[in-house]
Amino acid sequence: MRAIAGLWRWRHNPLRRGTDLAEAWLALAALVLIVVAAPVVGAVAGVLTHDALLRSVQAQREARHSVTATVLQKLDQPPLDPDPETSSARDAHRRVLASWTGPDGSGRAGTVASDLKSPHPGDRFRVWTDAEGNIVGRPLDTATATTHAALAGLGAALACAGLVEGTRRLIVWRAVRRRHARWDQAWDKAGPDWGRAGTGA
Repeated sequence: MRAIAGLWRWRHNPLRRGTDLAEAWLALAALVLIVVAAPVVGAVAGVLTHDALLRSVQAQREARHSVTATVLQKLDQPPLDPDPETSSARDAHRRVLASWTGPDGSGRAGTVASDLKSPHPGDRFRVWTDAEGNIVGRPLDTATATTHAALAGLGAALACAGLVEGTRRLIVWRAVRRRHARWDQAWDKAGPDWGRAGTGA
């Protein structure tokens, strides 16, 4: 809005300099780019990210398998972590010695994290494995992929808007420096004679 007001104000003003009009046009162009280009960039980035993540979801669903593991023994928890950010996710899972059968039919056993609150030998829980029966992380789900894509699109839109505004400010800053340099040159020329007009000197 300031750009439009600036253009209107400088249309027929006798004190208007060329740089004033250029700055107003630059501000208007930046506003249009922020309003139009930033959402387009964000939408394109979001769609591309969403497509890539959906392909990843599909690949993980094909490569990872849910199998049932049986608790053989509950293991001692590691010492308490004073960092609440890392300890909260770890404390929600209990380490157990468990056995499971991989998708290829091979029997496996090892230390895994279970979501059982109080595991006892013989309890069952789900784990995710690869084709060879090795424990892997849970595959990415569609809702999480959509959330990540939306955040990527929002980030791209904000980055585009920031780039446009940063470029505008840099151009204005350089124009102001050039203007000040011209004023300094003009002052250097007029300075020695300043205040001596009409004294007969």
